[in-house]
Amino acid sequence: MGNISRLILITALLGFAGFTALAQKQEQPIDSMEIKIKQIYTKREVMIPMRDGVKLYTAIYEPKDNSERHPILMMRTPYSCEPYGEKFDGGVKNREGSMKQYIDHNYIFVYQDIRGRHKSEGEFVQVRPLNKQRKTNNDIDESTDTYDTIEWLIHNTHSNQRVGTWGISYDGFQATMTASANHPALKAVSPQGPVTDWFRGDDRHHNGAFTFLQTTNFLPWLEGRHEGKGIMKEIVKNDVYTDFLALGTFKDADALVQDTTETLWNLIKKHPNFDAFWQERDARQSCYNLKPAILVVGGLFDSEDCYGAWNTYKAIKEQSPETELYLAFGPWWHGGWTRRSFEGFGNMYFGGSPSAFYKDEIEYPFFRYYLEGKGEKPKHRVSIFHTGKNEWEFSDTWPSTEMEAVPYYLHGDGSVSTNAPEETDSYTEYISDMSKPVPYTANPTTYRTLEYMIDDQRFATARPDVITFMTPVLEDTLRLAGPIEVELQTAISSTDADFMVKVIDVFPENFRYPEEATKYLNNKRYPMSGYQLMVRGELFRGRFRESFEFPKAFEPDRITPVCYTLPDVAHTFLPGHRLMIQIQSSWFPIIDRNPQKFIDTYQCSVEDFEMRQRIRIYHQKDAATRILLPIVK
Repeated sequence: MGNISRLILITALLGFAGFTALAQKQEQPIDSMEIKIKQIYTKREVMIPMRDGVKLYTAIYEPKDNSERHPILMMRTPYSCEPYGEKFDGGVKNREGSMKQYIDHNYIFVYQDIRGRHKSEGEFVQVRPLNKQRKTNNDIDESTDTYDTIEWLIHNTHSNQRVGTWGISYDGFQATMTASANHPALKAVSPQGPVTDWFRGDDRHHNGAFTFLQTTNFLPWLEGRHEGKGIMKEIVKNDVYTDFLALGTFKDADALVQDTTETLWNLIKKHPNFDAFWQERDARQSCYNLKPAILVVGGLFDSEDCYGAWNTYKAIKEQSPETELYLAFGPWWHGGWTRRSFEGFGNMYFGGSPSAFYKDEIEYPFFRYYLEGKGEKPKHRVSIFHTGKNEWEFSDTWPSTEMEAVPYYLHGDGSVSTNAPEETDSYTEYISDMSKPVPYTANPTTYRTLEYMIDDQRFATARPDVITFMTPVLEDTLRLAGPIEVELQTAISSTDADFMVKVIDVFPENFRYPEEATKYLNNKRYPMSGYQLMVRGELFRGRFRESFEFPKAFEPDRITPVCYTLPDVAHTFLPGHRLMIQIQSSWFPIIDRNPQKFIDTYQCSVEDFEMRQRIRIYHQKDAATRILLPIVK
């Protein structure tokens, strides 16, 4: 496995603890760094008892300098607290990396295997729901385990009685759940790219549609049935598009996994709709009356948990208005904010190292104020990097009170404008063919890339099953800051369909990056003139248009509204650029193929598909398709 592939795999599977050591530039050999950090830190491993008698493995890294008491920074993870024994965790020993300020200021670092994982006792439950009915010591959840751990730590370490928790991805879910522990010593929490809702927006599904590639790669590995890349080795012989197409459906992947236990992989097929199983696993259920200060962090181009970061922030803001709440978003892939040298990726250059600014000016000052009791209280509640103009903006709330949802209408001549259509009979038609679905990227890949979220969409524009609408060249800036609302008017020839809407920034002709930017780009000679940057794209499974809990078939050939929300954006279209809207009905194999029938997608075979169907998008007076853009003037 090459370095890039290894970094991508660890980013996707292992979360922050495993990722940090590889993501940072290592200035000296690992062994010498470990020797150096061992001169100032000690490590001990303990089994901390929970209220029900279960003991959780916990690694504690403590400064040898006890001239003053130290704050605690804790992460709880299902991904293992390796290395066990005398060796030090990579994030701790990489003194020049993303933990530099915390090491230099003598933080106590705590890593804990959550219940039922690795060296901890008990039963592992995927995204364990908040237990709202606690009557006995056996009524536990992630928040009670956090409370009991903190209670032990403040009495058994040289701490200042101030604890912070944090984590990325699944560890971000753990961070959200720790906030609800409300232990008096828990002062600051940072859910970063957090898993929040595994049905409507994060990881396992997007708006009810199954994430075929990612979940097939991830869950069998996490749940122990297939070590390493096990199941992917069986599937991918050429490239993910070709081989997942040949594989077929979830049912075919399930036959390869061969898991008969009560894993999430098996539970997914038992819960195809947003029922109580998924509802109670929505982390927003735990976002009421939170006492610690909270910093929610996310990446604008996070393909896994962009939804989670935006919506965790909004839930806390609404449900816990007294919480001291902060939000930071940058132009990152999943976890990219940990990479101090980050200035761009793929074909996009953002400049000025947004990650270094975030670490030095946002994250560390947040923890310093609340855990060390030093420095100033953060001045800005919201810090957002706006792509396009590539600048940080600061405010007290998100979305801005100046944001206005402005409808942009699609027209039969392929244009987009703020003028409503006047035609009485107008639509654009395409054939959705599941024997050759629209690929998620133009290039063959053997894994889910980081770059596909910002890929050039010219390959899709050329396809007959992707319809495109575009504005004239913009004379003024068009600044978007908030969620994008989609209101489609459609008629399909069968009983179900997916709808993928993309908002795209079309670069001007003869556009070129400055020479100093090219060292950050994958392909220094890529033709950026006319580049079609996907600012935001999201797919929606049409059967859930009225309810995620109670799906409904389409009536063939009847004009039907399909309305949904794309995750927030912070992007400025500059003069000379153009706004493009694309619509398609597949995004493969990021999302599984819709059988284009109202049937169970987890039980069906390819033979059950309505392989080709006609889809019409209407743009007429009584059925106007429009996109509501969050414009700030």
